[in-house]
Amino acid sequence: MSRFRVVRVAALPPEEVWRRLTDWPAHGRRVPLTRTTVLTPGPNGVGTRFAARTGVGPVGFEDPMEVVRWEPPREGRAGVCRLEKRGRAVRGWAEIEVAAGAAGGSRVVWTEELSVRGVPGVCGPLVARAGRVVFGRALDGLLRGGGSADGPSSNGLSY
Repeated sequence: MSRFRVVRVAALPPEEVWRRLTDWPAHGRRVPLTRTTVLTPGPNGVGTRFAARTGVGPVGFEDPMEVVRWEPPREGRAGVCRLEKRGRAVRGWAEIEVAAGAAGGSRVVWTEELSVRGVPGVCGPLVARAGRVVFGRALDGLLRGGGSADGPSSNGLSY
């Protein structure tokens, strides 16, 4: 298993950050060669299932996930969403925490632990580094403007 963490501070209120980070199809628009499909009817919450398909044409893999913890941010309390990854190629979990930050902004902590089928444990540090890069860029894009793949930062992201 490889574990990594990505932390960001945004000038957006926690409720807006939560909305952007739990827009599952938008994640697929931010991760290269990936499309995310929600498999259950809304609204989001415990039991929501979705799958991210990464690949080109028939070559690729599915990353099915299920929301197992859903606690949106509220006054004085951070929001936490935990996903369980249940695929054949990728297993593990991801946890997204959104807390109130300074001056009405937010602090986001994205922690993920995963194992990739066929990748030996000795490659864990490489997998973690790749995860930090890929998910860091996706997180930046989601915070910057939701689902589109480009556009300048307008929310004061910091690392």
